[in-house]
Amino acid sequence: MTVTVPFFISHLGCPHQCVFCNQMEIAGTKGQMPGQTEILTKVAAYRRSGGCRPVQVAYFGGTFTALPRADQERLLQPLQPLLVSGEVESIRISTRPDCVDVETAQFLRGMGVRVVELGIQSMADEVLEMSGRGHAAAHVERAASVLRQAGLLWGAQLMPGLPGDSPAKAMASLERVIALEPSCLRIYPTLVIKDTPLASLFEQGLYEPLTMETGICLCMAMLHRASQARLPVIRMGLQPTVELDAAGTVLAGPYHPAFRCLVESELCFRLLSGLVKGFGVGTPVRIACASGRISNVIGHKRSNVERLEQKHGIKVLSIQGEPALSVFEVIVEADGKKLRGHLLDDLDPGQFLPFIRS
Repeated sequence: MTVTVPFFISHLGCPHQCVFCNQMEIAGTKGQMPGQTEILTKVAAYRRSGGCRPVQVAYFGGTFTALPRADQERLLQPLQPLLVSGEVESIRISTRPDCVDVETAQFLRGMGVRVVELGIQSMADEVLEMSGRGHAAAHVERAASVLRQAGLLWGAQLMPGLPGDSPAKAMASLERVIALEPSCLRIYPTLVIKDTPLASLFEQGLYEPLTMETGICLCMAMLHRASQARLPVIRMGLQPTVELDAAGTVLAGPYHPAFRCLVESELCFRLLSGLVKGFGVGTPVRIACASGRISNVIGHKRSNVERLEQKHGIKVLSIQGEPALSVFEVIVEADGKKLRGHLLDDLDPGQFLPFIRS
């Protein structure tokens, strides 16, 4: 597993003020550019704590490729000897789709950058316009092509729930992104952060944020579809910070420090509900899954166990890890029967996700 050494350059280089953005509160940093000593010291510390694992340096936040070229070189140059020696395996940066061209991609490749994450947010032009993004979906398609031709991997970041968005548009955006073949995906459901234009719209009643329930279900549908497409989802929900967790920072929206756990638990619950619905009230059942999936099957604070018993009247006797099962498989045993389910099986929109049509 790769050790990621993160540097946050929040809002540096950004040419636009998006309606949702307050990087100081989101990342807990003023976006100061790290110097050579800070970069090398932090990399050395992570290498010591990471043992023999490969190291990747990542510049998050901001718009890396919109920085003056001298600043880009200032951030990348200290890492060049470490790339040659093998002490650092690769570099990862994030930027906007409209700040990528052929010359930029070639520069990044020559400086050891391997992955470029694009802040796409949506592939619906009306959503991008209402959110103040300053780019269109066509810029995403062009950037993806340029990066691919330069031999770079690229990742996508989507933000369902923006102004003008809907579950149907969010799913359509995901499909268009999947077709562009990114190497990874982050899903950040929109939050209303204080001191942002979106906060003003919310306070005026001009923006309706995702509820926790809808946010979980929509992100569950997106995770399910991405997993079917073998697109790794490397993050769901914002990384908790002291600033983000402070009272009054998040005004509305589906924020939870264990958001991904809630999403994956919901997916497990939907699968289990389908497997146990034929059992009679009071039927004792045993559930088996991969060891790494046990907490998702149990649910946050045992919510899945309680809901299965309340909704279906069954009695969950045990949930145990089974080494032979993949992370997508679940077995329910009851009344002498073993029913096997798979988390990547198609969900029934009519039964589970009716809101996707809206």
